[in-house]
Amino acid sequence: MQRVKTFVKWFLILVVVPFGTPQLISYASGYPDGQRSWSTARRDASGLSPSPQDHREAVVQVFGARTWGWRGTFAVHTWLAVKDRDAPHYTRYEVLGWRAYRGGSALAVGRGSPDNHWYGSAPELLADLRGTAAEQVIARLPQVIGTYPHKSEYRLWPGPNSNSFIAYIGRNFPELKLDLPPTAIGKDYLANGEITGPAISGDGFQLSLMGYGGFLVSPEQGMELHVLGLTAGFDFDDLALKVPGFGRLALKGRPEQQGYTR
Repeated sequence: MQRVKTFVKWFLILVVVPFGTPQLISYASGYPDGQRSWSTARRDASGLSPSPQDHREAVVQVFGARTWGWRGTFAVHTWLAVKDRDAPHYTRYEVLGWRAYRGGSALAVGRGSPDNHWYGSAPELLADLRGTAAEQVIARLPQVIGTYPHKSEYRLWPGPNSNSFIAYIGRNFPELKLDLPPTAIGKDYLANGEITGPAISGDGFQLSLMGYGGFLVSPEQGMELHVLGLTAGFDFDDLALKVPGFGRLALKGRPEQQGYTR
């Protein structure tokens, strides 16, 4: 009995307090934005993607936005949008749970708005690639997506889900230098349940126990500790803390926030 009490005490000290406290504060702060119904929540474009009519060169962008309802207190949904050179529209790629629940493919591919609000939540631009580099990504994209092994699977936690899919894209396209936020629950679920692999940015090293726990070390993403799908860590490149619930607490603005395009 004494050993059980000791285990519970240290579990609370090392896991529940540092990982759970930010979640409670985030929930108490009022996330999400108070919309009464998902059917009336904002879904209009945010203006983060250039118009195909005014922008000829190729574009590859990754977005993330807080999810609808109580899940928005700690989780985001991520997606990929691409436009080839001179293409008249964007193509959007994302994994949607309701599609898998109905027995179909969870992977949705369509011509939807690339940068819309996600049921009331404004999107954040997580990666932005233009020109020749974007054309090269778009050329390889069908092959990479074709190898994603969980197109007909969806688990809200710990994965595979929408963030697991976008993380898979990042690992296969290191030129995106993708660094998903700590709130991207499921990002640490490695394809096929692998235990080790590259970090989401395509460099460094990651260990994952089916998304339930693990860690990563990466020049682009810094150091992260993963516990039950939650992430805590420090990004040395951008001088930012990674905190469950809150996401990134930056000591300086991220390049994407300053209008930078890779």
